[in-house]
Amino acid sequence: MVFAAVYDSLDFRIYWLGGGAITEGTRVYSEQLAAHWFTNTPFMAALFAPVSAVPLGVARVVWQLASVGAFAWACSAALELAGRRPSRLAVAAAVAGGLLLEPVWHSLFLGQVNLFLLALVLVDVRRVSLGRPAGIGIGIAAAIKLTPAIFVMLLLIAGRTRAALTAGVTFVLCGSAAFLIAPDASRLYWLHTFYDTSRVGVPYISNQSPYGAAARISGGVAHVGGWFEPVPLAIGFFGLAVAAGWAKRGDWLSAAAVAGVTGLLVSPISWAHHWVWIVPVLILLVRNGGRAIALCGYLLFLLAPLWWTPQGGGPRQYGFHGLLTLVANCYLVAGSVFLVYMAVRLSVRRGGRAPVGPIHVDGAGPGAVAFGRAPVPENAGAILGPPLRPGRRPGGPA
Repeated sequence: MVFAAVYDSLDFRIYWLGGGAITEGTRVYSEQLAAHWFTNTPFMAALFAPVSAVPLGVARVVWQLASVGAFAWACSAALELAGRRPSRLAVAAAVAGGLLLEPVWHSLFLGQVNLFLLALVLVDVRRVSLGRPAGIGIGIAAAIKLTPAIFVMLLLIAGRTRAALTAGVTFVLCGSAAFLIAPDASRLYWLHTFYDTSRVGVPYISNQSPYGAAARISGGVAHVGGWFEPVPLAIGFFGLAVAAGWAKRGDWLSAAAVAGVTGLLVSPISWAHHWVWIVPVLILLVRNGGRAIALCGYLLFLLAPLWWTPQGGGPRQYGFHGLLTLVANCYLVAGSVFLVYMAVRLSVRRGGRAPVGPIHVDGAGPGAVAFGRAPVPENAGAILGPPLRPGRRPGGPA
């Protein structure tokens, strides 16, 4: 709270200024705010219109406290998706451990929206796993920042058509509301600004996407040719296929983790602070018994060695320099390895092992489920908390 009161988080300031400029024609996209471009959707700016009426310092403190609350909500949903009861102690431990990870504290440092998006998506996926009406959270998240729209595709492929339609309709309604509030800014964004990656520094070391890595290795965006265009398409197809495979087996934590990482890999811009999806990934790895792998992943995102490498456009940033290049793109490498790992696990389970995921409990309501033969090792409770008991509806925030 003290940090939020004294430190002027750059991205939150831009959000706040964007909220004040959204009704002023196209200014939110045609002029820089705080010496930076507002690159989010008109709906995001519209959400901040009332926030801009609050003094910046007060709004920032409330935002940071709400961000920590949203992160706790996301951790609770992830634990429940893992088949564990989200006790206060378990959630507090997940939050405390997560706050040390670079993507999480970096999001708070900048005043970013990432933790809210993580919560909206995971809570909605939890509702899907329980057979409850879902899709609104994913639709809102996609309307704020487009990357979560990949979860709409996941719902469609996994056969959750109603939830996918709900998410799609929610997205359209949010965009329509923003258009009514700011028609000129909305037209400029969707017809021009949306496609313009020149407003952000694509080769900057923080961009841990394949496009960012390609730009750094090739010497700049101008040197990334048409050969790259099939890359995000192939990654998206592969990642969604793996995520849908897990979803169809009822393991929605695996599906969500894979889809979240896939979204980061197909986006042209995936800043280091966007990688808050490492938290459900780590919870998944612990649940699956991969504690050593989870520890390695935790240390990687704790130490964030990408920041140890040359940056700022110097000759050591551009071009391939062996191990240095792997370190500079370590989040990208970790995300890619995770997708392959989850694909291999899915293939093994298709070979004859018991299905993973929720099973309906006799005598319970239509939405009540208990987790079935999920790959939860007996000692996972020491980290994730006690398992959900069959016949008991999972608790926690909806």
